Amino acid sequence: MAKTLLTFLLCIYLTFALCVIHTDARKRVTKIGRDAVTPGRSNFTYICDPARYAKLGLDVKSFPFCDKKLSYQVRARDLVSQMTLYEKVRQLGNRAYGAPRIGLPEYEWWSEALHGLSNVGPGTFFDDSVAHATSFPTPILTTASFNESLWNTIGKAVSTEARALYNLGHAGLTFWSPTINVARDPRWGRIIETPGEDPFVVGTYAANYVRGLQDVEGTEHYKDLNSRPLKVSACCKHFTAYDVDNWKGVERYSFDAKVTEQDLAETFNRPFQMCVKNGLDLDCGVYYTDNVENAVKHGKVREALVDRSLQYLYVVLMRLGIFDGHSQYNSLGINDVCSNEHIELAAEAAREGIVLLKNDNGILPLATGKYPSLAVVGPHANASIAMIGNYAFDPWNKGTPCRYITPLNGFSSYGRVNYAAGCSNVKCPDGSLIGPAVQVATTSDATIIVAGIDLSIEAESRDRLDLLLPGKQTDLINQVANASTGPVVLVIMSAGGVDISFAKNNPKIHAILWSGYPGEEGGQAIADIIFGKYNPGGRLPVTWYQADYVDKLPLTSMQLRPDDSNGYPGRTYKFFDGPTVFPFGYGLSYTKFNYTLKAATNRQPIKLTKFQHCRDLPYKNGTFKPSCPAIAIDDLRCHKKFKLAVEVKNVGNRDGDEVVLVYSQPPVGIVGTHIKNLIAFQKVFVAAGTSKTIQFAISTCQGLGIVDSNGNALLPSGAHTIIVGDGAIVFPIQLTYR
Repeated sequence: MAKTLLTFLLCIYLTFALCVIHTDARKRVTKIGRDAVTPGRSNFTYICDPARYAKLGLDVKSFPFCDKKLSYQVRARDLVSQMTLYEKVRQLGNRAYGAPRIGLPEYEWWSEALHGLSNVGPGTFFDDSVAHATSFPTPILTTASFNESLWNTIGKAVSTEARALYNLGHAGLTFWSPTINVARDPRWGRIIETPGEDPFVVGTYAANYVRGLQDVEGTEHYKDLNSRPLKVSACCKHFTAYDVDNWKGVERYSFDAKVTEQDLAETFNRPFQMCVKNGLDLDCGVYYTDNVENAVKHGKVREALVDRSLQYLYVVLMRLGIFDGHSQYNSLGINDVCSNEHIELAAEAAREGIVLLKNDNGILPLATGKYPSLAVVGPHANASIAMIGNYAFDPWNKGTPCRYITPLNGFSSYGRVNYAAGCSNVKCPDGSLIGPAVQVATTSDATIIVAGIDLSIEAESRDRLDLLLPGKQTDLINQVANASTGPVVLVIMSAGGVDISFAKNNPKIHAILWSGYPGEEGGQAIADIIFGKYNPGGRLPVTWYQADYVDKLPLTSMQLRPDDSNGYPGRTYKFFDGPTVFPFGYGLSYTKFNYTLKAATNRQPIKLTKFQHCRDLPYKNGTFKPSCPAIAIDDLRCHKKFKLAVEVKNVGNRDGDEVVLVYSQPPVGIVGTHIKNLIAFQKVFVAAGTSKTIQFAISTCQGLGIVDSNGNALLPSGAHTIIVGDGAIVFPIQLTYR
């Protein structure tokens, strides 16, 4: 049965810690304020500081919620019990007004840290004393690295800068990040914020980034999560199955998303299950603040529910040290923001994520010194703000990244740059500027065209209508390529895929790179890859569909599987088997890797108890159907794993990174299941002429399970197939019940 969901912006709260939010950027984040009792270099005191209470004319000993000997849960319960109903509801919005009567200050919950600290959201602000923060690549590009340790390390860097700004009185400690909605359709404007189209990748990215943000070193393995300290608190968002913003007059605030139980369980909910605990304890806005009091008085909401939500929220603030202090981070300050280490990390993240899509005759990398003059053309050739995407630094608020290294800046370190924009902006409304771009291409030794889209085309509240380059960009690219006498490299900046089949098939365009939105260091990263300082190893985290794909189904059709009754094709690599420009997981390297299967599990016998019963599955006519088609995963212990060992050999002459992708296919004949499903991945560095063996141990239930039409997770019996990479290794696993 279809479920109806309103897809508007809401937060859902983390397993590791519950979530947090913000207000007017012109207001101070909290009203705890600066004072002489602040410990160390911190500019914020803590709520339960005895001297602070004395200044307020209150005795801290009169408030059990400040007693450190008690558990956080007991203290939070006491705090909430001391509030009136009016005081309680005034804490339920992103601006929590506090309760001066009991010494509780205001707090602004809403800050953003999608890919670095941001001036979007009133909880964090910048001024002349704190003007910058590191802006990493947007999540869609960072995800393309398929590097879990990188995702975690970026989270650590962002939380260090957050703690520094908190100490300087410029930020809270609660952040509405990351976005973990699945990129279901290429037209969705917020793909830029997501980790792509695969729910397993999305969830894995989220778990690593969140742990990087939240973990306090040395406390990662607390048994009681409610007492484990937090560096900052993250929030996995938004509502599940939210991925329509503003498409042909359909807006997210009113769109009625009809989603099947199967798609919810299999795709939309999976990242949240990997990252969060369901619950909504705080409103991004004033709706709760303005209305909950009357709702309680009229019996529509129980006050106990309000109490529970507030207790959850205050436990988070206590774990953050806002009540008791967190001396471990008192020394962090302005020197920990935009550090050389963080700037280099931003560059490394961009280099690892950039994807090589075409490289005819190994034209790349360009040899340093062989091409003294470089034509650098296109609407993104001198990109700066466009590289940082959204939820970074909006121009109408104070604050900027540490610096911008534009493509022009980057290429200037490799040769003499001849620049022409070719278009006035990415919409490229006319061809009046193409001539100068053609001219510089004819007089240069090599040509780099930096094109694509930006937030004027794809963004929050702005879905795309087509998958083409805007305006006259295609004309610009073709004319410049035809006029060039040396190598031509096309670089595309975008989040969602773009149909650049014309460039893929044009022999005058020798190489193509996708750079996503590569962050503040993006221009240097692009240049370093083109000139071989770094060997690209990124893989596409989304399918790049052909342009006519969007003519075959509306964005508002939520179903991922093909809808034969309406003639709609499937979505994502799991359910779409038609032609693509570039498939999910695609990416080239300057070297070549060979795979060899060194060891593998081929059989998985499972002994059933009398309490485990066979479930039926629909099979196509003429295919073999086992006597016990499947068992419900909820009825299994799911402790079994299957293993494989893959040797990755670098048979080229360059060191390089390889992303090993492992997929499973269900037994042949089952009706309505996925084409294939990514179940494991690992990035590995392999020096030229050497090899490394990667070991995988994959949960049988997670790796071989499917979801039926009613949303039930099942483990089918029969011959499953494991595929490594693009089919370099294929082997069966026979799963039997007895």
